[in-house]
Amino acid sequence: MKLAKIKQFLATKLGFLTLLVFLFWIKTLFAYFTDFNLASSNLLQTLILICNPFSTTLLVIGILLYIRQPHLSYWVGLIIYGANTALLYFNVIYYRQFTDYMTINTILGYSKVSAGLSKSSLALMSWHDALYWLDIIILALLLLFKVIKIDQRRFSKRWAFSITSIAVLLFGINLSISEMDRPQLLSRTFDRNYIVKYLGIDTFTVYDAVKTTQNNQVRAQAESYDLEPVKNFIKEHYAAPNASYEGVAKGKNVIVIHLESFQQFLIDYKFEGQEVTPFLNSLYHDQNTLSFSNFFHQVGQGKTSDAENMMETSVYGLPQGRSLPP
Repeated sequence: MKLAKIKQFLATKLGFLTLLVFLFWIKTLFAYFTDFNLASSNLLQTLILICNPFSTTLLVIGILLYIRQPHLSYWVGLIIYGANTALLYFNVIYYRQFTDYMTINTILGYSKVSAGLSKSSLALMSWHDALYWLDIIILALLLLFKVIKIDQRRFSKRWAFSITSIAVLLFGINLSISEMDRPQLLSRTFDRNYIVKYLGIDTFTVYDAVKTTQNNQVRAQAESYDLEPVKNFIKEHYAAPNASYEGVAKGKNVIVIHLESFQQFLIDYKFEGQEVTPFLNSLYHDQNTLSFSNFFHQVGQGKTSDAENMMETSVYGLPQGRSLPP
């Protein structure tokens, strides 16, 4: 009896929407726990992580409820579902390479990104990637062969608006709880993982689009006198160099060792009693070596190019795009 009611519900436009929202919710959670590194430090963060895809997915795919023509509404819903899947999957591929999420500038500069990923794109793919696309193919075939019945009844605008309102309300609750656990979530952003962990990929993309638009407007309206507050801030917060290091390399050949994708924990690390990096350990502890273990991550989206530019010119990487070393 219950199975018959479920089938009857799925044969309605609202049932089709529910199916798409549920499938994308499962798909997003799969990406969260399989491909992204969204560590949750407590139970509340885990619950937010599990629930955050629902409201935005319902809001976006719910557009199909406003389309009066029955066949068109189903296909538009599936197209939106596919576009949302593409956004999620491209972020998965991008994350595997850069441990970051695609920004609007990255999307607009697709030709440069694709050039950087073209040789390694196949290596970045995994066997389970088929799970991101398989359901879209199945749903399209079920629609084409009329296994999924098209509900010919027009959906009430009042009910459509009600569902949209529910989605907005759920997003507001999600945002409020997120702000309680992470104050100034949207105003004090230095790690994109927080936005995705608390609010999801769709919200991050919209948020980044708004920030990008605002930044472009600020640049367009910038004047030379806007630098005065910056200069004053630098003067007030000037940190003098450590005098004990002055002239330590005078009269010596300076050799800089720059390693790709190497982390501090490997220094002096032993595996089964054997040093993993014995030669680097000897250099690190040599009295003629200058090394520092307490530092902050200084590169942006450019990663390697930012690090090279900073090492050679002492200039920080750009907040958007990549720095090109001289």
